[in-house]
Amino acid sequence: MRQRIAVIDLNRCKFEKSGYACINVCPPQRSGIDVFEKREDGFPLINEDLCIGCGLCVKACPFHAITIVNLPKPIEEDLIHMYGPNMFSLYRLPLVQERKVLGLIGQNGMGKSTSLKILSGQLKPNLGNYDNPPEWDEIIKHFRGTTLQNYFKNLANGKLKVILKPQYVDAIPRVVKGSVKTVLEKADQKSRLDEVIEELAIKHILDRQIDKLSGGELQKIAIAVALLKEADVYMFDEPSSYLDVSERIRVAKILRGLAEEKRKTVIVAEHDLAILDYTCDMVSIYYGEPGAFGIVSKPRSTREGINEFLDGYLVDENVRFREAPIRFSVYAPHEEDVEQEIVIEYGALYKELGEFKLEVEPGKISKGEIIGIVGPNGIGKTTFLKLISGKLKPDLGDFNLPQNLTISYKPQYLQEFVGDEEWKTVRDKIHEANKVALSDQWFKTYVYAPLDLDRIIDMPLGDLSGGELQKAAIAATLAKKADIYFFDEPSAYISAEDRFWVAKTIKNLAEVTGAPLLVVDHDIIMVDYLAKRLIVFDGVPGRKGKASKPLSMREGMNKFLGYLGITFRRDKHTFRPRINKIGSVLDREQKAKGEYYYIGV
Repeated sequence: MRQRIAVIDLNRCKFEKSGYACINVCPPQRSGIDVFEKREDGFPLINEDLCIGCGLCVKACPFHAITIVNLPKPIEEDLIHMYGPNMFSLYRLPLVQERKVLGLIGQNGMGKSTSLKILSGQLKPNLGNYDNPPEWDEIIKHFRGTTLQNYFKNLANGKLKVILKPQYVDAIPRVVKGSVKTVLEKADQKSRLDEVIEELAIKHILDRQIDKLSGGELQKIAIAVALLKEADVYMFDEPSSYLDVSERIRVAKILRGLAEEKRKTVIVAEHDLAILDYTCDMVSIYYGEPGAFGIVSKPRSTREGINEFLDGYLVDENVRFREAPIRFSVYAPHEEDVEQEIVIEYGALYKELGEFKLEVEPGKISKGEIIGIVGPNGIGKTTFLKLISGKLKPDLGDFNLPQNLTISYKPQYLQEFVGDEEWKTVRDKIHEANKVALSDQWFKTYVYAPLDLDRIIDMPLGDLSGGELQKAAIAATLAKKADIYFFDEPSAYISAEDRFWVAKTIKNLAEVTGAPLLVVDHDIIMVDYLAKRLIVFDGVPGRKGKASKPLSMREGMNKFLGYLGITFRRDKHTFRPRINKIGSVLDREQKAKGEYYYIGV
């Protein structure tokens, strides 16, 4: 029975450059015990049974390719799948319940997508025996006494049909060609084409080619294809990615309807906790070591599960997976603004970009404040940032940046951060932003460590995943010494866990430097955690937008949520915002009072 897990990331391992530094420092290896071997392709291989867990090889590897972790308890009998020697292991699976919506929550690299592939039949669980994978009879026997026994029995016999909406929708144009209408007509197995088009509000893009769609449009098409197919179980891997808040709510209602009205079983892996809370009946939490192993908790009620995730402690399993709990601030209902030194002041502005028109109400941005920016996609939020950062000039209205004012800007599209320099490393980009950042104690404590940059610091930008690249862009933005900081969608590609580290880091920057920060994001919980004031956008996406002046959180959230037609309450334990069920007693009461954003508890 394994006491520890050793994982070697072959994408990072450069044994020919390091001269097998890992093997050379291993104490048992140096005394004649073959803990390490060399594979035929030259990569090192670690014998987990002989490894003493000293961690010297981890420290010696200059490319941070090795992870050695002790298992939290004897759970080898719960091993579901192992990709190979010194590769990721998944322990346990979510317990699927018929006609319910089950949510999966946890950091990236913990096995959520692996679980979905196994439960959808795309990946056959090997129960840890990657050399000689078991047949279905043995797999079914392994799950005896649980709901998964009949699940896998029906899956193996072809009696259970499962549809999986993939995580990476931006890859769809590589394999799918043609117009949106043609693609949807081919997928329609239930004669629900018109109904699904109406539900997802995609009529206006039916004649567009798949390779001409935006990320949000691709996400909705992927969801539409899944909904049009006949199945018993529907799985959605990160369905809110690229979508704005209104579209996330729209999709959440559809997924709830699948279980409540269509009587289907639904599983959702999602990082937006407000949407996960609104959508699901139950959740399973993933914990462990990202990229090394993941353990799946027993399902619990959605409220209980999300609160335990925020607490970092599973009560019934007596497992702590985070040192400190995450808590939200509750602002007084009639908070008064405290006058601060004004950093930027702008008057009424107007800008036209092709057929799109943007109006901006006058506003002031003060020292040390964090302003959240909310609104639909295509409404002008990024254009607004570019106007007040000086990247764009208004067509009407006078605005000039104060002289010598420096700005640090994290763009919405990460390709702008990378440019044509995919060969550069994360270290290079941070060094360009600030030559001494990596030796600065504040940066090391509040940016480098929380964002886990040690794993990616010497990797080329072109080799990073979306989440890793987002962290690199955020780190480089934070490293720059500036008078004001702009962050355009910093939560994109980032796990729920890491979103709070990002938010906490951004908060710390405002407190330490006194610089104001503007943050555009679609994750309401992240905006609530960060912001003291809001700029709210409304209008017609793609045609016209209007930016409000900076408003108090209460006024801004009431304005924004009023557009969406939803109300929030606060959880009494964590104070996190929770979406009220539309038509519920609390929803009706708050709408009658005009209090869409519930401040108290």
